[in-house]
Amino acid sequence: MNRNRMVIGLGVALVVAFLLSNFIYRKFQEASAARGVPMGHIVVAAGPLALGTRLDPSMLRTISWPISQPMAGTFKRTQDCANRALITSVTENEPILENKLAPAAAGAGLAAVIPEGMRAMSVAVNDVVGVAGFVTPGTMVDVLVTGAVAGSGQGGQTITRTILEDVRVLAAGQKVQQDEEGKPQAVPVITLLVSPDEAPKLAMASTQGKIQLALRNTVDTGTAIPAPVLQSTLFASGAPVVTPVKHVAVAKAVATAAVPSAYQVEVITGSKRETKSFAQQ
Repeated sequence: MNRNRMVIGLGVALVVAFLLSNFIYRKFQEASAARGVPMGHIVVAAGPLALGTRLDPSMLRTISWPISQPMAGTFKRTQDCANRALITSVTENEPILENKLAPAAAGAGLAAVIPEGMRAMSVAVNDVVGVAGFVTPGTMVDVLVTGAVAGSGQGGQTITRTILEDVRVLAAGQKVQQDEEGKPQAVPVITLLVSPDEAPKLAMASTQGKIQLALRNTVDTGTAIPAPVLQSTLFASGAPVVTPVKHVAVAKAVATAAVPSAYQVEVITGSKRETKSFAQQ
């Protein structure tokens, strides 16, 4: 019973707080107008809107805004930004800005949020490759690939190398928005934002090798350029590795040092022994 009362009380408090905030907001607008401050209008979102949403006037509304404090990129009428897609998510009452909208001819959905000169590519993942489902839209990842070393002289070794760094995840499955609570999403496909030069690398890695995604902090934009790892190096016993070139050089040096500059022959005549030297030809 006490728990139910607490829940009811919390709900009532939230409703009262919401009504009070709206009342204060309206009074602020009225007070600003009453003081003779010239007011204009800007377009804001009528409710939360997801990335890729094609705007409709019903999703928008206008609010009063002081003309003396203009905000760059805003719209005065809902019709001016209708039928354009959002390239980022917005919250309720957030101003609709020009830099948050795709060009009018870009359409809607995922295609509208791809910047000019970039590409979206999808790769198959599982719980391991997708970092237990924490690779979600908006996160940044590095792409690693493991595959066989090309060339007959490598002894069938495998190698792991980092082919892409600081790549943005556009979508997880068919979702382009993160879970509000940050929950992981188990999906079979991840879509990455790559450049035209990076796209062939990702395609080759995903079809001819085995890829792994490494999740990184979104504010960490540096590149580490890690060295590739060979199977023989990773699983070596610890014995020093001598390259064939050095081995040949040492062998030649030993062989050269072992060759004498002259031959010595011991000559025995009866009970007399003597050693005679003959120069090497």
